[in-house]
Amino acid sequence: AVSIVSHGHGSMVERLVASLLELPEVRQVVVTRNIPEPLSLGNDARLSVVDNALPKGFGANHNAAYRLCGQPTFCVLNPDIALTTNPFPRLLAVMTDTGAALVAPLVREPGGRAEDSTRYFPTVLSVAAKMFGAAEGRHLAADGQVVFYPEWVAGMFMLFRGLDFRRLGGFDEGFFLYYEDVDICARAWKQGMKVAACTDVEVIHAARRDSRRNLRYLRWHLASVARYFWKHWGRLPRIA
Repeated sequence: AVSIVSHGHGSMVERLVASLLELPEVRQVVVTRNIPEPLSLGNDARLSVVDNALPKGFGANHNAAYRLCGQPTFCVLNPDIALTTNPFPRLLAVMTDTGAALVAPLVREPGGRAEDSTRYFPTVLSVAAKMFGAAEGRHLAADGQVVFYPEWVAGMFMLFRGLDFRRLGGFDEGFFLYYEDVDICARAWKQGMKVAACTDVEVIHAARRDSRRNLRYLRWHLASVARYFWKHWGRLPRIA
């Protein structure tokens, strides 16, 4: 099952849903319309559209979508993701081979540059360094490594084993936007689950980076940073 939350991404969502419904592995797609917007998604028995009376946060929307799903795996996708090939056969195979609770692909910008979608857990120093452009905290694969185990993977594409998502209690809805992905990966490692990344599967992400341009998004970002450190300060798992 795939969960997509749309908040003003109409044409992107339409293209993404159309490409997903062409894939035999996709048995259910839940599109959550977080704000009113026209969407032309066609008719398909696998497709459900949820309209929110009021906007919800990232975690609350995807948790609600999960409760509508009855599939063994649950994929969280940003609406601004584009698929170049079918990523699911390889990612599902990695999930089976490694026993990982969560698997993510390599994410590239439209120009081809790899994004910092696999990272080390944030520290106060690393957050400060990133704010000033000094570091990104990327957790890269070693030379020749195709599948590796980053500390956390970014929320634009997260493929969960459904039972493990339920064991984790889903996303922490106390984060409205930002850091839900860091938090759920930290909790997964703490519970003995693996987070894996696969570098021979790629998707494209047309990132908006709203927190760099919009004061409201920046406030959400800073609030999420504060909540994350309050929850995990000094209690992060060590990843071998």
